[in-house]
Amino acid sequence: MTQHKTPGVPRVGFVSLGCPKATVDSEHILTRLRGEGYEISGSYDDADLVVVNTCGFIDAAVEESLDAIGEALAENGKVIVTGCLGAKDDVVMAAHPQVLAVTGPHATDAVMKAVHQHLPKPHDPFTDLVPPQGIRLTPNHYAYLKISEGCNHRCTFCIIPSLRGDLVSRPIHEVMREAESLVDAGVKELLVISQDTSAYGVDTKYRTGFWNGRPIKTRLLDLAKALGELGVWIRMHYVYPYPSVDDLIPLMAEGKILPYLDIPFQHASPRILKAMRRPANAENVLERIRSWRSICPDLTIRSTFITGFPGETDEDFELLLQFLEEAKLDRVGAFAYSPVEGAEANQLSDPVPDEVREERRMRLMEFQEDISTQRLERWIGREITVLVDDIEEDGAIARSPGDAPEIDGLVIIPNGEGLEPGEFARVRITDCDVHDLYAEPIV
Repeated sequence: MTQHKTPGVPRVGFVSLGCPKATVDSEHILTRLRGEGYEISGSYDDADLVVVNTCGFIDAAVEESLDAIGEALAENGKVIVTGCLGAKDDVVMAAHPQVLAVTGPHATDAVMKAVHQHLPKPHDPFTDLVPPQGIRLTPNHYAYLKISEGCNHRCTFCIIPSLRGDLVSRPIHEVMREAESLVDAGVKELLVISQDTSAYGVDTKYRTGFWNGRPIKTRLLDLAKALGELGVWIRMHYVYPYPSVDDLIPLMAEGKILPYLDIPFQHASPRILKAMRRPANAENVLERIRSWRSICPDLTIRSTFITGFPGETDEDFELLLQFLEEAKLDRVGAFAYSPVEGAEANQLSDPVPDEVREERRMRLMEFQEDISTQRLERWIGREITVLVDDIEEDGAIARSPGDAPEIDGLVIIPNGEGLEPGEFARVRITDCDVHDLYAEPIV
């Protein structure tokens, strides 16, 4: 992102924290900055001011964000704060009253207004200084595609709606226009993200738009079909298990979109799910998982769970382990419950001691290891297509259709030095461990 410094041209430093949705917000701000002629600095020293895009979901993220703001102030002195922690401007100002401005998440216009107040706009914004796909923080061969903002759920452990508001779906023609620009620029994988991907279009009553001269509804199935026509990998994240998800599985079986679902189940005990204000029918979920896999045997399912939620008993935790045993999910992440300022769950009775929360998290992850390994073992001996991410001294690092960047496993190709980052390659799987596959190129 760093450029050669042009004399007289203002330079903005940028720190981006948080989830992929925050990354997309950062990309939008960087695109506007570059489009208006600002240069982007990779260091504090030669930046005229610094923008810090924060996360504020859990206490650890708040602490990291406040530390990042403090570091930027110490190293540069002029800081604009945006992002989810910015929605709690009192917290930011209490810790760092010297910041220039504070805005909430997905507030590109407000960030630009603050920048303009402290750095003169160097260029006519109608003159294009950026490529059509904008400025991206991800590698050239994959990109996140955010389809909506906000969330209509009111999970008791979460404050995202208070930070990002209710669901607001992007018009489908706008999403498709961005997707086409990314593919035209060489992107090989689009990762569809939002707070609640399955709810896409609910707020617009599935309003009809137009793409390539034909009507198309603002809903997930239509979007998936359209994205599937672009000829690249399409990966679905943050998918709530609504009935509408069933319609996506045939597209996966046909190879239109990747056979991959990222579903935040969070727990399996009906009592705890009710306290979380989440859907509470584990049996129905298991039945649907069996149905999905009967249609698309290669389906990869990843999920996350919370251990030690207030009121969670040994029996509740055992129900969760039993669910994992039956569901046989491919990828699992677990978090020990952490109180979040402003969350309703803080008021629930029977808090679980910290050491028990963490002990259960570790037990869950150890329990899942054998399941994840067994799910990976089924690939040994098969030929698959992978997307190469990097070339190292020992070979190539790639990902399979079942591996999202940063959060899932890798396909390690020891003799893959002849491959190129960003290209698809055919490989034969030779081995696996708990997280990763090992492969050899098919010449």
